[in-house]
Amino acid sequence: MSKSLYIAEKPSVAQQFAEALKIKGRRQDGYIESDTAVVTWCVGHLVTMSYPEAYDTKYKRWSFQTLPFLPKEFKYEVIGNVAKQFEIVKGLLNRPDVDTIYVCTDSGREGEYIYRLVAQLADVKDKKQKRVWIDSQTEEEILRGIREAKDEAEYDNLSASAYLRAKEDYLMGINFSRALTLKYGPALSNYLGTRFTVLSVGRVMTCVLGMVVRREREIRNFVKTPFYRVIGNFESPGKDGAPVPFDAEWKAVEGSRYFGTPHLYKDNGFKDREHAEELIAMLREEPPMEAVVVSKEKKKETKNPPLLYNLAELQNDCSKMFKISPDETLKVVQELYEKKMVTYPRTDARVLSTAVSKEIYKNIGGLKNYGPMAEFAQEILDGGSFKGIAKTRYVNDKQITDHYAIVPTGQGAGSARNLPPLSEKVYQVICRRFLSIFYPAAVYQKYSLELERMKEHFFASFKVLAEPGYLKVADVNLAKKTGVEETFEEGQSGKAGDDAQNQENTGEAEVQSPKVDRTVLLQMLADLKKNDILTLVDLNIKEGETSPPKRYTSGSIILAMENAGQLIEDEELRAQIKGSGIGTSATRAEILKKLFNIKYLSLNKKTQVITPALLGEMVFDVVEHSIHQLLNPDLTASWEKGLTYVSEGSITSDEYMEKLERFVAGRTVNVIRMNNQYDMRRFFDSAAAHYKRQESNKKEN
Repeated sequence: MSKSLYIAEKPSVAQQFAEALKIKGRRQDGYIESDTAVVTWCVGHLVTMSYPEAYDTKYKRWSFQTLPFLPKEFKYEVIGNVAKQFEIVKGLLNRPDVDTIYVCTDSGREGEYIYRLVAQLADVKDKKQKRVWIDSQTEEEILRGIREAKDEAEYDNLSASAYLRAKEDYLMGINFSRALTLKYGPALSNYLGTRFTVLSVGRVMTCVLGMVVRREREIRNFVKTPFYRVIGNFESPGKDGAPVPFDAEWKAVEGSRYFGTPHLYKDNGFKDREHAEELIAMLREEPPMEAVVVSKEKKKETKNPPLLYNLAELQNDCSKMFKISPDETLKVVQELYEKKMVTYPRTDARVLSTAVSKEIYKNIGGLKNYGPMAEFAQEILDGGSFKGIAKTRYVNDKQITDHYAIVPTGQGAGSARNLPPLSEKVYQVICRRFLSIFYPAAVYQKYSLELERMKEHFFASFKVLAEPGYLKVADVNLAKKTGVEETFEEGQSGKAGDDAQNQENTGEAEVQSPKVDRTVLLQMLADLKKNDILTLVDLNIKEGETSPPKRYTSGSIILAMENAGQLIEDEELRAQIKGSGIGTSATRAEILKKLFNIKYLSLNKKTQVITPALLGEMVFDVVEHSIHQLLNPDLTASWEKGLTYVSEGSITSDEYMEKLERFVAGRTVNVIRMNNQYDMRRFFDSAAAHYKRQESNKKEN
């Protein structure tokens, strides 16, 4: 009797397939078998690319004479510590009674590569091979994936791009690392006082190193500019006659004695304190101290729920909220995926598919069993807001390549309280983002005032939350609590808090008005009319200074990688700019982790702020003066885009490989011909000066 073989990427996933298929067979050494089916598993990668010495022993010794290394046929070998499992899988793949193989490795480029390598070395022939492509590990989704499994040949382009990605990293890593180590390694060793220094470079990791080093050097070279703003303290009579205080900021508009003068910094401050003092003295000259309301604007501002989480967005938020690295976030969400609680995590999409949107009530319904989300889930189901979701921006088939956004499956929610505290917080963040899309926009009431005294104008703006909408489920303040509970922030008077950092960089810091009861403030603003006279209680100088660019955090660097080196802070703008990123959602965390491990970058675990290490800066200088293209985010992203073209069938593997070999050979030969290794010392000295200062500061403290 013929059998079907199901091959998963991990033992835990294989167990879930066995349960979904009701395979009650006895668990053997490395597989589970029943009368009709066999389920086996890899343990991650079982096969890897061979080192150069496997081609010829001459390659074991690093030498310019053996570079560039561009094999015509690539060699692969079984990884030593998993050889036993490979032999088990190989035997099962080739068993005479197995006629159909269901490929159940992770549904993505890397998962495809894992299986293809195993099948290649196992020499699988004359078997029907079908690809199971799923978005979660719920029983329903597993059975759907098996039922709708396509012929494995339909994924040949994806497989081709996976092989090319590995060849690209392999060829660049081996050729560039060897060439740069041979050329510059002795100079680094002499400078650092080490015996031997290997330069580790790669298509993605070196680009990321460059982003961090450049940012650090921008910060070092930044010259702070002081500025002085004039703040007026005003009072307006309230409903009960009691004065309602608020602050407003002076700006030089047309008609001001300072308009267009060189004394200004921007239009709302002075370069020198004396001019700010001069303005205040002038405004105090004519009693009584009053100002007239020139204009009052009232308008509503709506804020829609953000798009759903992809991996990069989730990693960024978890870095900010919980101070955990992207690698830790991926580990947590991967475990949630394997517990069937969330959908596939390694996704770039931030929307749902049309097909999933039709049955989204199941995901919502399951959250009725999860205490913190139960009330919201019930409210959504009772109100029926989920029914029109397919017509919103949260559903878009064109924005999905392999998988839709990360959302809760609705399954396993009852056991969420048994999760480790961090896992439950990450799960709740995903749930809140998901449920928020079924709520209306938050509505803010905005008031803008313009006041005038002696032809000088003051401006104040107030933003008060009128209708919480989705904010009552989104809970942006989650990380500040010891426990996990449902609350929402009511918003603040003054300018939107999200703008504060951007304003600080331009010198437009936020004006904080005195704390006033929200109802009293709103009533005063509603009653205020043009030409009303207000009391000017006092005038103060607020000193500030421009700020340097912010250092990357472990979360913001992931977003910058996703956007080809651009750190786009605005959530809506990020959604519009869909380009080729640096690395993929599946690899970015691992690349960062490697840069920390090889001591090129440093991570402050408490703040998640990333800074370069001295060795990393020295490697950056070497690359910048040898293969500077590796530091270009646009170029690195274009390689990733090329792989996407291969997976789409737009270009062939041969076309891609020809371009790759030409690039690797050309840059390698160029390094060999260079003779600038002795010129590097001045760059090393320049970088090291900052680290010596740090060391002396540590000793003093």
